[in-house]
Amino acid sequence: MSSINLIDSFQEFKDFKNIDRPTVISVLEEVFRSMIRKKYGTDENCDVIVNPDNGDLEIWRTRTVMEDGFSEDDDLEIELAEAKQTDADLEVGDDFIEQITLESFGRRAILAARQTLVSKILELEKDEIFRKYKDRVGEIVTGEVYQVWKKETLVLDDEGNELLLPKTEQIPADYFKKGDAVRAVILKVDMMNSNPKIIISRTAPEFLQRLFEMEVPEIFDGLITIKKIVREPGERAKVAVESYDDRIDPVGACVGMKGSRIHGIVRELKNENIDVINFTNNSSLYIQRALSPAKITSIKLDDVTKRAAVYLKPDQVSLAIGRGGHNIKLAGKLTGYEIDVYREADENDEDVDIEEFADEIEGWIIDELKRIGLDTAKSVLALSANELVKRTDLEENTVKEVLDILRAEFE
Repeated sequence: MSSINLIDSFQEFKDFKNIDRPTVISVLEEVFRSMIRKKYGTDENCDVIVNPDNGDLEIWRTRTVMEDGFSEDDDLEIELAEAKQTDADLEVGDDFIEQITLESFGRRAILAARQTLVSKILELEKDEIFRKYKDRVGEIVTGEVYQVWKKETLVLDDEGNELLLPKTEQIPADYFKKGDAVRAVILKVDMMNSNPKIIISRTAPEFLQRLFEMEVPEIFDGLITIKKIVREPGERAKVAVESYDDRIDPVGACVGMKGSRIHGIVRELKNENIDVINFTNNSSLYIQRALSPAKITSIKLDDVTKRAAVYLKPDQVSLAIGRGGHNIKLAGKLTGYEIDVYREADENDEDVDIEEFADEIEGWIIDELKRIGLDTAKSVLALSANELVKRTDLEENTVKEVLDILRAEFE
């Protein structure tokens, strides 16, 4: 066979996923040079030509014509009598050029070459996938759910590459079945046993940031910047934004007319509440905005210990803390301050400071109640036993005993 079409000979390599054609041809050339070295001892006097358009292969071997009986290396030299059998015009010192066919290597060598080719192509594909996704960490990717397991979900991208969405990186309300479309951010890319492992996430703050960039043109264009994002996935998120143009209201731009921009993001995040607030370097004002929707009466800061004592009207305490304590926890993460909530006593409200029950209630229990902003008897009684158990680290029996003691005070 004078010309071998590689595409016909190696059917597996008709479509090279993720690998450019010059790279594939380079690999093919190296595989055949390896075959030549095994058969002839050297490939220095051989030219391997691969046609990039149709995959045709030509192998040409050049040897120097020597006088009969003076040839010392059959791989590099050929005697005159043998050379003249092919070309009668050849003389001593001329180059004897012959074409080597693929069949001359033998069936076993061709099968070995095929196996080597498969191995090298797979390695190149894995390296290319790793490099491609390593450069895209932090970007949003859309894929199709292929398989759902207990601890993770396998997602395939448009090119059939495997992406892993661990349960820990899913929003609690997420539920996927095969064939579902899913959006997530590329969290990290590792090499595990020579295989690229691409982890995607729907709980990372970067996912929310990319969604804002997609929905809010001013953020994408750089007119508004996101200073910080904190999340309790599926529950609540707080986003601090700042505008570089005084004419643009960053909060209004992010929310959109009647919430048009933020609604799509909320739906994607399974109805996660999103508070968008104006960033400021004024710590007091920043904390006040971070505790939204609660309205603060006064605030005392300790910049050394990074603690903030926040005083609110009785009806604002539960708003500041939020369901499950998410609001106050996220406000603390956003501002970098440990926030202590205190209830301001109403002049017309006959209440008793929780400290006055120190003889009946242990000190550590009182501290735990104060930690979540309950510093008076009535503020504790305003919550149910279940709510208190959920918000504190107290046992149910302990909570019931405390409630009984406090109720007795007002009976």
